[in-house]
Amino acid sequence: MTTIKWGVLSTAHIGQTQLIPAIKTAKNAEVVAIASRGEKAIEVAENLKIPKSYTSYEELLDDPEIDAVYIPLPNHLHKEWVIKAAEKGKHVLCEKPASLTSTETKEMVDACEKYGVRFMEAFMYQFHPQHERVKEILQSGEIGEIKLMKSNFSFFLEDRTGNIRMDPTMGGGSIFDVGCYCIHSTRNILGSEPISVEVKAKIDSDYQVETTSFVTMKMENGVDAIFDSSFDMAFRQTYEVIGTKGTITVPAAYRPDVNGNIGVVIVDKGSVRREEKIYGEQYVLQVEHFSEAILNPSLELKYSGEKAVKNMKVIEACYESIKSEAIVNLK
Repeated sequence: MTTIKWGVLSTAHIGQTQLIPAIKTAKNAEVVAIASRGEKAIEVAENLKIPKSYTSYEELLDDPEIDAVYIPLPNHLHKEWVIKAAEKGKHVLCEKPASLTSTETKEMVDACEKYGVRFMEAFMYQFHPQHERVKEILQSGEIGEIKLMKSNFSFFLEDRTGNIRMDPTMGGGSIFDVGCYCIHSTRNILGSEPISVEVKAKIDSDYQVETTSFVTMKMENGVDAIFDSSFDMAFRQTYEVIGTKGTITVPAAYRPDVNGNIGVVIVDKGSVRREEKIYGEQYVLQVEHFSEAILNPSLELKYSGEKAVKNMKVIEACYESIKSEAIVNLK
């Protein structure tokens, strides 16, 4: 077997616009089926030229041809369908955030291990090569000792009525939706875990979800980190690492695909400033990596289930801080 056959659980927008095209482009993957609860999958399969469509998720999971599934369901449904997919022997790429709690995520990871299938949370941004370049520059010592990392991810959410991002029972809120990227990139770039978090949040009085959060994190390695996430601000997606000799800024940190897949790494040392442009199709690279890990069981996943559990613990701590209006310690 040299090609992984994929099924997609749900007709979610991200699947149709990003992941399905990525699977079709990937050199070691193909889309063979899509499922919905009802008739919509039939129309989507026809439009996207997917060979098979199913009107229930169970039918897709029962298809023996399918090796792996991509799950872009609402957050609160991830645990149920990841475990059901694992029980049917399907490898699972699950959209972020993995679930609603670290306990749920651990149960999902354990189920995949039990049934001998691969699991990965779909933080696609990390597969863009700009981030490895940032790590190289940091390791070179060019900007000196790292003191602070700042990040942001926001967009203005226009129509909020009926939007799952505004439903607290479905894992709504800006941290779950976009702040999780800031948490992940801080842990990823710094190679360290938070030991405490403190959040100042704005809660929507109608929906009772946080729509803007300002977060401070203390990292194990002594670096400070701050980020903001929001449904109330213009589209921003930047991180910046500040050292004793200079700064590194990544202005299209999470969605360089909206800029023709071109990432930019800006190194500024006061009198000297340079920009490095780096191309990468992050969704395709993600699919190819996960497919290769299925084809080659000895290959270590770039992003393990254990790391997904750790990211979820930080998200939990953020929401605990919002509720308690206090600093939450993770260690």
